[in-house]
Amino acid sequence: MAETAAERAHPPGRRGLTLGGAVRRAWEYPLFYCLLFLFGLMSLAWSLTAALIGPFLPRRIAGPLGRQAIGTGFRLYLGTLRACGVLKTDLSALDALKEDDGLLICPNHPSIMDAVLLISRLPDVVCIAKAKVYDNLFLGGGARMAGYIRNDAPNSLVKMAAQQVRAGRQLLIFPEGTRTEQAPVNALKGGFALIAKTAGAPVQTVFIDANSNFLGKGWPLFRKPEFPLVYTVRLGRRFDPPTDVRLLVEDLDRHYRTEL
Repeated sequence: MAETAAERAHPPGRRGLTLGGAVRRAWEYPLFYCLLFLFGLMSLAWSLTAALIGPFLPRRIAGPLGRQAIGTGFRLYLGTLRACGVLKTDLSALDALKEDDGLLICPNHPSIMDAVLLISRLPDVVCIAKAKVYDNLFLGGGARMAGYIRNDAPNSLVKMAAQQVRAGRQLLIFPEGTRTEQAPVNALKGGFALIAKTAGAPVQTVFIDANSNFLGKGWPLFRKPEFPLVYTVRLGRRFDPPTDVRLLVEDLDRHYRTEL
C-alpha cells in the first residue's frame, strides 16, 4: 500500500520517538526540582542535627564525623540523581588522591555543583566556606561541625587553613574565589598560594568538565538545563610547595587556561 503524504511526513517510528521525547522532557523538569527540594531537606536535617550535637562532641570526633556525614549525604544524593537518569558523572580520577595527606586541592569552579561532586568522593576533605554558608540554616550547622573554615577573615583563614594542611589534612579551595564568570577561568586569587607557602604544601590542580553551564554564574535556579547533566573530573599538574606566591598564581593560571 502506498504511503500517504501524512505518513511520509510523520512516520510511526518518528511519531513515537517525538512523543517519548516530549514525555521525558515533561517529567524531567518536575523530577529534577523535586530532587533539589530533597537536597534542601537533607541539608536542613543534617544542619539542625549537627548544630545540636556538634557543640557537645570533642573536636577530634566532631570534625571527622561531620565531614563523613556530609560526604555520605552528597554521595547518596548524587546516586539518586544518577538513578533517576538526570545525571552522569565520572569522578574516578579523585581516587588517586585519597591517600595523599597535607595537600591543597584546587579545582576550577564552573557551578554550584562542584563542591558536592568533590566532597562526595573525598569525604574527609576540609573546605573553605563562604560566611553566608556558616550563617545559612540549611548548611551552617554541618559546616561548623565539619570544621570548615570561614572565608571572611583573611588573616585567620590563612592561619587556620595552613594548620589543617600541616596536620595532614586535604584542603579544598577554589582559586577563582567564585564561580567562573568569563571562560575558561576567572583571574585567580592569591589566597590558595599563600596558604600553600605558609603550610609548605603542594597544590594539586583538578579540572571539572561539564556539558552545561547549569547553576553557573548567571544561570537562574529555575532555568531548566538539558538532561542528563554530565560532569567529568580529571587531575592536572601537581605544583611543589611554593617559595614565591605570585609566581605560583601565574603558573596555575597558565595551566588552567591551557587545560581548559
